[in-house]
Amino acid sequence: MPSRQIDLQVAGLKKSFGGLHAVNGVDFEVEHGAIVGLIGPNGAGKTTTFNMIAGELPPTAGKITLLGEDITGQRTDMLYHKGLMRTFQLSHEYARMTALENLMVAAPTQIGESIFSTWFAGRKVREREAEVIELASETLEFLGLTHVANEHAGNLSGGQKKLLEIGRTMMNDSRVVLLDEPGAGVNPTLMRKVADMIERLNEERGYTFCIIEHDMDMIARLCGKVVVLAEGKVLMEGTMDEVRNDERVIDAYFGGDVA
Repeated sequence: MPSRQIDLQVAGLKKSFGGLHAVNGVDFEVEHGAIVGLIGPNGAGKTTTFNMIAGELPPTAGKITLLGEDITGQRTDMLYHKGLMRTFQLSHEYARMTALENLMVAAPTQIGESIFSTWFAGRKVREREAEVIELASETLEFLGLTHVANEHAGNLSGGQKKLLEIGRTMMNDSRVVLLDEPGAGVNPTLMRKVADMIERLNEERGYTFCIIEHDMDMIARLCGKVVVLAEGKVLMEGTMDEVRNDERVIDAYFGGDVA
């Protein structure tokens, strides 16, 4: 039997704020090519867990492994170059830049950012800029956003901004993507499109996803495995059907009633 490839592993993760234990010993794995859901009631520790994985908060204790490497406590910029990307519940677009420019900013290895290069390697700077523009244009086409390429990102709809954030992960050819409520503030039509994009990136480009989401239909559609957090701990994990029928989840998450 072939061994499983684990892209992301969280072991014994803890985060305390004074006397508050926001995350208290969380363990889970995300296999290569999987889409894993992370759900739980408000205050369960989901976003804090994401913040520690993404390098925005240092853990109080525990270990985070990305693609076989211990990344515990590493900075967000370091993780970006290792293929870990994170999106947010509230989109973080550059409002006064166009959709195309928002994607261009996300591209790595832009030698034009060096003053030395702009003075002495002008041709290479121009060549790299042309490559970035082409990649950003192809990404907008993939996302179905070509028609808003030159629109200021601040003027886009909530769903378009979520798609743009997903597009940023494509500019870096990410390996593991953390999606924080990709369906929040998105109308049903664009929510289906966001889900379509996640599935395409998973199937066609091999992206591994871990998703926080309150929309259980979206989780059921996308996720083969669901990890349920409650009070800073893993309550259980399994398929969505198993989650819906687990008495502990019904009590902690669904308030004793599951539709």
